[in-house]
Amino acid sequence: MVHITIGANESFDAALRRFNKKVQQEGIITETRRRKAYDKPSVLRKKKEATKRRKARRAAMKAAEAEARAL
Repeated sequence: MVHITIGANESFDAALRRFNKKVQQEGIITETRRRKAYDKPSVLRKKKEATKRRKARRAAMKAAEAEARAL
């Protein structure tokens, strides 16, 4: 549960910004979206594999860029 205290001279906009930042840091919105619908284990596996492939491709591209800069 996110809780913030509003200072005496603090504007509503500033308090709302702090609240949104805290909610983002705690991962509440992402957790809610994740729990919104049930994903079958097979779907979760496919998503995990796709993420692995994407990360590997990015790492390979970064390595290739670094190698090209070194030459």
